[in-house]
Amino acid sequence: MADLRPAIMERTQRAESVMVWAAISARGKTPLVFVDQKTKIDRHVYMDMLNDHLFQWTETIFGEDPWTFQQDGTPGHKAYETQDFLRDKCPDVISVDPHWRNPIDEWPPNSPDLNPLDYAVWSILEQKACAKPHSNVESLKRALKKAWNEITLDTLVKIVDNFPKRLKACVDAKGGHFE
Repeated sequence: MADLRPAIMERTQRAESVMVWAAISARGKTPLVFVDQKTKIDRHVYMDMLNDHLFQWTETIFGEDPWTFQQDGTPGHKAYETQDFLRDKCPDVISVDPHWRNPIDEWPPNSPDLNPLDYAVWSILEQKACAKPHSNVESLKRALKKAWNEITLDTLVKIVDNFPKRLKACVDAKGGHFE
């Protein structure tokens, strides 16, 4: 006797992903910059990205007003050459010791709880842009751009204004994770 039950075949499709760079402030946001997946973001590539995308934007947004640059501890970000570059180009930068040995570091080595892109913006983009599956990378990029453009200045102000409370929570947690 033949088995007439329908066969169920599961397929796992390779998840499409993109690498994105962006910056925000309480005054606005840069355009999203899509980075080729095959690109290794070393200090040279990173400094070129900042030259190409950050500094012109900061001149437009801040003019002569002071601003502070914050980044995470990715190797290309904490390289000596990158830190020197940032100290030269930014009115103020939260610097790191590239080897995390300096007891007076201004920034913890792993601080997603204190990075507004990590604690707020990426989740907004993921929620809006990834609510439905995408058939290809271009569809995902379009959805990310749309979601990025929908983030209002009011939302950015709230995210940035939340930073002091988060900093206090980090201090209260003695530098540990608090979410």
